[in-house]
Amino acid sequence: MYHDFLILGGAGLVGLQVCRHIVQRLQPRRIVVASLLRAEAEEAALKLEREFGDRVAFVPAWGDLFLPARHADRKRKELLADRAVRKELLAALYDDFEAAYRDNHLVQLIRQHRPEVIVDCVNTATGLSYQDVFDGSAKVREWIGAEGGYAPEGVTDLEVFLLSQSVPQLVRHVRFVHRATTEYQTQVYLKVGTTGTGGMGLNIPYTHSEDRPSHKLLAKNEAAFGHTGLLFLLARTPDAPIVKEVKPAAMIGYRGVKVARARDKHENSVLYAPVAVKLGEHKALELRQSAEGYKEVGSLEVPLVDTGENGVFTRGEFAAITALGQMEFITPEEIARTVVHEIRGANTGQDIVSSLDASVLNPSYKAGLLRSAAMHDLEAVELETGVPSIALGRLGPPELSKLLFEAQLFKQAYGTMAKAIEAGADPAAVSKRLEGILEKSGVAKTAPSIGIPVLLPDGQTVLRGPRINVPELVGHSASVPLGDPDALDKWAKKGWIDLRPSNIQTWIGRFRAMLQTRADLREAGSAAASTHTYSAAGFEIGEVVAWVFNNELRGFRIK
Repeated sequence: MYHDFLILGGAGLVGLQVCRHIVQRLQPRRIVVASLLRAEAEEAALKLEREFGDRVAFVPAWGDLFLPARHADRKRKELLADRAVRKELLAALYDDFEAAYRDNHLVQLIRQHRPEVIVDCVNTATGLSYQDVFDGSAKVREWIGAEGGYAPEGVTDLEVFLLSQSVPQLVRHVRFVHRATTEYQTQVYLKVGTTGTGGMGLNIPYTHSEDRPSHKLLAKNEAAFGHTGLLFLLARTPDAPIVKEVKPAAMIGYRGVKVARARDKHENSVLYAPVAVKLGEHKALELRQSAEGYKEVGSLEVPLVDTGENGVFTRGEFAAITALGQMEFITPEEIARTVVHEIRGANTGQDIVSSLDASVLNPSYKAGLLRSAAMHDLEAVELETGVPSIALGRLGPPELSKLLFEAQLFKQAYGTMAKAIEAGADPAAVSKRLEGILEKSGVAKTAPSIGIPVLLPDGQTVLRGPRINVPELVGHSASVPLGDPDALDKWAKKGWIDLRPSNIQTWIGRFRAMLQTRADLREAGSAAASTHTYSAAGFEIGEVVAWVFNNELRGFRIK
């Protein structure tokens, strides 16, 4: 059983109940209670210590999981007001992954605490959708369409708009989760998600004062299920933790009832004496005015029900949203109970990832039969026309086409892997032979024409066409500097046909491993059939590259 837990959003309505249920039903030694704000995390940890005494170590942690650690305790509004910080955030979101990974606050939390189980109770979809890409788009379009065109003050709006995009944030976030949980050996990652609409459909009547359906709520739905889709992929990734998602389809509530000073959606908590305005005396209606011209007559204090992250509601609002046929509601205790059951391995039937696994259509026997027929027919057409069918460059990654062309050169030069291995005792001679059949094979024309250059054995000469796919273009730049041997090696590995002796040696090692697995399959039967096995009877270039993907790039399916 697991002993070390990290509860993201642990001070929230659901997160706190998850902490309690873990203590009551499992045998934790330590629970890291993470929240956005330090005060919330410390208060939650102290509350749990008072309830459970010395049975468990409760460790508070805080900060924004989506930000670099050095900015994780600052408010988003404050960060966006600082242009230098905006540039840092843009780089963290869109530039080098490795640098962003090292700096990310969530990654550092996982590195520091090394949890066996992570329960993510953060309302991720709400946080992303409420950055309001629609408002950002309107501001950017205003200055784009203004007379005179580009306005310098528009840079801020444009940068904020780029930082509000939910897709890049979600993609980078899940990649961080994958890398960190794999690197630091987290066993289970469980997300408490959302439908974005409390289980309601496109006809949901609740909005943010805009027309129905609410763009913000639909953006929340898009982020929520985009997140689910990425978790579905994470669950199918080798060496990843067990991945689950529990997705409540109702409003979550509630924490308690009290009389409190409330704020409206504009953060106002003051009551003002109204001012009468005759509309006919004005050409325009000002939507925002300074509060200095209005007399304060009290504070907005009313009986409220506290629903945690969903905010506070009056009696009328709570009655409306929880009524039969509306969102209705589910308690955080019920969610926490399901979470703990899933951590223990019980089959609740409410893990979305497992439900998707059970619902998707998987590879079929019929398709396997037809694959053989298609391969046979393609081979027949190749023989009839004398034109090899190798690659078009349309199917990524760039390595695919490069590897297919290299395998084809070996096949055309030696016919079998065994003969290639025999010749491989002299890699330089193999390089020259492959260079000699470039024209005859058609590779010399086809590959450069589709953006895949050929690096000749001297390591200095390149056969190229009008464009080169690797390295990829970034921004408006159409060139890259030369002279760095490490960069050249990187490009050659990723997307150039490489005829240097060093790459010949790599291929000879591959061929030896493939033939060995083929022999194991013959001797051990189905027990030896796996992603490590080269199963084709002959030198089939697509099977060769698939073997490389399976065993070197670890790009294979596990379900």
